[in-house]
Amino acid sequence: MVDIIQKKRDNGVLTKSETTWMIEGYAKGEIPDYQMAAWAMAVYFQGMEMQEIADLTMAMVETGHQIDLSSIPGIKVDKHSTGGVGDKVTLILAPLVASFGVPVAKMSGRGLGHTGGTIDKLESIHGYQVERTQAAFVSQVKEIGISVIGQSDELVKADKLLYALRDVTATVDIIPLIASSIMSKKIAAGSDAILLDVTVGTGAFMKNIADARVLAKTMVELGNAVGRKTVAVITDMRQPLGETIGNRLEIAESLSVLQGGGRDDLKVFIAELAQIMLSLGGVTKTIDEILAHLSNGAALEKFKEMIQSQDGDFDELVAHPIHPTAFSKTVLSPKTGYIKSFDALVAGHLAMRAGAGRSVKSDVLDLDAGVRLFKKIGDQVSEGEPLFEIVYNKASFDVTTEINVMLGAIEITEEKISIKEIVEIIK
Repeated sequence: MVDIIQKKRDNGVLTKSETTWMIEGYAKGEIPDYQMAAWAMAVYFQGMEMQEIADLTMAMVETGHQIDLSSIPGIKVDKHSTGGVGDKVTLILAPLVASFGVPVAKMSGRGLGHTGGTIDKLESIHGYQVERTQAAFVSQVKEIGISVIGQSDELVKADKLLYALRDVTATVDIIPLIASSIMSKKIAAGSDAILLDVTVGTGAFMKNIADARVLAKTMVELGNAVGRKTVAVITDMRQPLGETIGNRLEIAESLSVLQGGGRDDLKVFIAELAQIMLSLGGVTKTIDEILAHLSNGAALEKFKEMIQSQDGDFDELVAHPIHPTAFSKTVLSPKTGYIKSFDALVAGHLAMRAGAGRSVKSDVLDLDAGVRLFKKIGDQVSEGEPLFEIVYNKASFDVTTEINVMLGAIEITEEKISIKEIVEIIK
């Protein structure tokens, strides 16, 4: 291991056998954390060749179970987002794609920090079971064409160890290691094709377009190199996605979109993502044809089937999409004009402190807490008109301070601007 650290420190390129030996040894506990930390820091300064990243990714895949989806007919398509604020895309996109007959077998994670986890959101549906055996997962996708479950602890053991180590050694923001971490989990999950949503902006892990582009290109090359057809979209995360931040709030908004409601910009964005996923699955549809499945109930029916197949109470969700909280505060606009900027990170942290997110893994979520947004970038607002609402149950929550922080993150000017969610598509 000393030789491998030295080789990478001196900008050498590791062979496949060296990489495999290192990852296998680390997963088995034969290589100590301090040596892996030294290797990770060497990668931070020297980078990695594409073949090295591919070797690292496949070596990590081999340290855990791999999901076999081969018994499911058709091209299985997966989607991954690098995270954002109010990101409820999977909740709408997965049933929308499945409604066209393209199977979606998806494993999702929990949230930490200001980025909400899809699994946490689904758990706000009464009874919904996120834990499923591999056999039940595959069987459900065969039967109804869709399942979204929690990520198995048996997948990619080395990634869990390496991620925890990187988190405490200032080696998280290394694009080759980010790419291999994401793609190892996607490859182990078994789908044939992958859509990657690489978010960029204040509410995203990637703060600038240049870094987002490098990460997206690295992951696309990586996916294609190991035989998975992969496309990435770079999407704007300067402001929260949609109108809500929170768990049950985002489920309620997703339900509204699947019932034909919701903001037009959110619906078109998700339809554009669906068009790419469908094309990966061998199906060609226009945006209008895809939007029709949001208005005619086809995607809603798939959402219902998935919830009921995983023991969720769909009728309760429809009857009471939003649960009341002990406290709520609606904040009015201090001036007239157009929303020019809406800092997603500040909004995400506000929702987290209200109870909707975790600052540490052991935090217990308040599934009903969060933030509703009445105005977004480009929208006109009048003085005294509702701007946002905070809903929460914690009596200790300092709502006055939080409101002032949030108001400071919203810029209102006389100039009307517009933003497009999809910045770039990388194939």
